[in-house]
Amino acid sequence: MAKTQLGARVDQDVADLAKQRAADLGLSVGDYLARLVQQDASGLRARAVGAAAGFLADHQAVFDEAEQAQQASRGAHAA
Repeated sequence: MAKTQLGARVDQDVADLAKQRAADLGLSVGDYLARLVQQDASGLRARAVGAAAGFLADHQAVFDEAEQAQQASRGAHAA
């Protein structure tokens, strides 16, 4: 497939983050950005976020319980 060059201006921290994530995945920045756009356009990212939100909603009581236990443990040590 033929490649087209795009230009975009982003903050330096965004550019650094994109370069680091691309390197972590063994991709060029261009390939990394193409992957993000394809995932976004396919709805994959939205489905993943929806699944994560559903998981958190279904298991919120477990997270609340763990947080309360952690706070109680900290309080016991502070006394």
